Amino acid sequence: MDMDQPKAARPNYGLDAPGLVRFFLILGIFLTLIGVGLVIWRKNPIVISIGFTLFFPGLVFFLEGLLMIFSSRCGKLKARDRLLDNLHLAGRETILDVGCGRGLLLIGAAKRLTGGKAIGLDLWSQQDLADNRSSATLENARIEGVADRIEVHNGDMRQMQFPDATFDAIVASNSIHNIYDRDGRRQAINQIVRVLKPGGQVSLLDIRHTGEYADDLRAAGMKDVNRSGLIFWIFPPVRVVTGKKP
Repeated sequence: MDMDQPKAARPNYGLDAPGLVRFFLILGIFLTLIGVGLVIWRKNPIVISIGFTLFFPGLVFFLEGLLMIFSSRCGKLKARDRLLDNLHLAGRETILDVGCGRGLLLIGAAKRLTGGKAIGLDLWSQQDLADNRSSATLENARIEGVADRIEVHNGDMRQMQFPDATFDAIVASNSIHNIYDRDGRRQAINQIVRVLKPGGQVSLLDIRHTGEYADDLRAAGMKDVNRSGLIFWIFPPVRVVTGKKP
């Protein structure tokens, strides 16, 4: 093996909620070290008690930060594959990834297509995903060998510019909850139903509000709407809401 040969580039789908991960790790280390220091100091039973009181929450915060890193690097890939497996794609569909970020679902779907197209829509927020930008998505697609099968668009999921009945399948991963008002999330769901073809299917993965999504899909006329149990590949655990358009 040639040791000078450059390593093959690997896609990077980003760290989810980077600010929260950083907060958990820093707070966890701080509380743990203070707690250990007070216990070692052993000045009196009250100080020792305070030390243990700080140590255990600190350890929990630190472990939560590590779990979120594992979720971003490994767990969400497993959850993605499970979601896409359940779509049973034939390979010629036109698929929309709502809030595509750096392309986790978008590129995963494109790899399953032979003659279709995967289209991503995002506002490219840096708060919810580290280094979130369209150029990073396109670079991941190039690395994964599917650059010719994807498109990315700047846009708001509450006001999609796509015509009615454009897509065979629509997916989303931890994106709709970033709309903080209830009416805005309902508007996004209605837009998803509008641009979905008759007979098309949706699969929406999220950490919260999934009960709302199911209710709004039913209210918009979708059938066979289902909300899964908790999926622990991602931390915090997620659910997937699925449905079909008559």
